[in-house]
Amino acid sequence: MVNDEPQEDGPSYGIGAVARRLGVPAPTLRTWNLRYGIGPSRRSAGGHRRYDAADLLRLEEMTRLIKVGLPPAEAAHAALSVRATLLAPPPARGQETPATPDTGAGPVAPGATAVPGAGVMPGAAMVPSAAVLTRAAFHLDADAVAEGLEAAIGAHGAAWMWERLALPVFGAIIRRQEATGGGVEIEHLFSERLLSALSRRVGRPPRPGHPRIVLLACAQDEQHSLPVYALAATLTTSLGLETRVLGPRTPYAALADAMRRLGPVAVFVWSQISETGDPAPLAALPGLRPASRTLAGGPGWHAERIPASVTHVSSLYDAVTEVRASLG
Repeated sequence: MVNDEPQEDGPSYGIGAVARRLGVPAPTLRTWNLRYGIGPSRRSAGGHRRYDAADLLRLEEMTRLIKVGLPPAEAAHAALSVRATLLAPPPARGQETPATPDTGAGPVAPGATAVPGAGVMPGAAMVPSAAVLTRAAFHLDADAVAEGLEAAIGAHGAAWMWERLALPVFGAIIRRQEATGGGVEIEHLFSERLLSALSRRVGRPPRPGHPRIVLLACAQDEQHSLPVYALAATLTTSLGLETRVLGPRTPYAALADAMRRLGPVAVFVWSQISETGDPAPLAALPGLRPASRTLAGGPGWHAERIPASVTHVSSLYDAVTEVRASLG
């Protein structure tokens, strides 16, 4: 509800500035305010409605949730139900964000932010930047890697962690391997900690948002399974869907058997390398009643040969959008 009393403490923003910052048209912002009650909470001395910092953070959270597949009404409800202190925006990619709040606990480590809602307390988990998490991985500091991943997922979700932390760290590890010929142990440690963080968020949520599951697997002979777990964790935590991951190197016959037994609403198959990306077996997967949608993700697929009955997705966000479209 808008406070009709003029309030001048702290920064405030007009609707045009908010629209530019979020990339959302001003008429859409007005519609969100009217339909969902997520809008400006201040009035200027001249009587104009203004967005304060908390309003802006709620809208940023709403747009983030919409991008990972939530409908606007659900995204607005989720954003409004979270305290403003839980909506601190993440640092820019690669940007260090030192802070020294007057808490008596000392400064926040460079490149890290306090987990929203946790405060800056001794021993509190921090959301690291990609640079900080890379350093922890290079030092084989398994505890620091695990804590950073958990903090990032808890603060911003699995999709944000994957895009903003995991992929940049893997990029740095690969560059080191190419430059030195070593670093396999770094890749293995980071992959193991990442798989642990993601797999805990895969499965059946307390109140599933759909009666049918989403089935995920790697293509036959494909051993790169982390992207599959990243998608499954996002679907479970963001959309409330029950997910079942069959893991790496899933024979197509085994995937077909699982489809018949489980009756999934959608099936996602991942191919990382071209050697595993022959899409012909996808056309032979069983037809189900009620129907199940098949999605193919990853750079390994020979996209020009993907059957018309299969949807090719090129990013985690595309996959989330297509799965949500399958729910009916």
